[in-house]
Amino acid sequence: MSAVDLKKHRDEIEGLVEEVKEGSHEAFSRIYDLMIDHIYRYVYFRVNKQDAEDITETVFLKVWENIGKYKPVKKQFTSWVFRIAHNLVVDYYRTKKDQTVDELKVQIQDYKREHNPIKMAERSINSDLLKEAISNLKKNYQEIIIHKFINELTNREISKILKRSEGSIRILQHRALKALRRELEELGATI
Repeated sequence: MSAVDLKKHRDEIEGLVEEVKEGSHEAFSRIYDLMIDHIYRYVYFRVNKQDAEDITETVFLKVWENIGKYKPVKKQFTSWVFRIAHNLVVDYYRTKKDQTVDELKVQIQDYKREHNPIKMAERSINSDLLKEAISNLKKNYQEIIIHKFINELTNREISKILKRSEGSIRILQHRALKALRRELEELGATI
């Protein structure tokens, strides 16, 4: 069902809300069926895949618990549900804001086929070591390393993201690489 379909069902949904307020479980089930895909997609593209289903479930649980507070005069019901989803996504990031880069689970596709188990093991150890070293850096160094070398952004793009001059990005990048080198050496990597 597309967003256009959801708009088409707006009047039906508003009617179902009144039935739910009167205690109809079937009406809530119909609202759920009409909205689940939309809410899931909204959440899915904002959080990691594993948490998307849990947050979507929580959205509908909160809708069920608070539907009596919904006032149809103020806003549309679908907007109210999306606002609940938005708030849960914000809460999700608030709880995650101090977590390290290691938990970002950056997946870099390796297009080189390797059938040598020793080299595969070495590469895995090096990858884990790199993740640990990056997670030990200051937050601004982590950002530079990830933007520049993992996401492969240009200094100009990074300067816009971080709201700094390109010159300061180059300096920060140089310092971040030196700090990363120190961290890797402390972890026993040969550079």
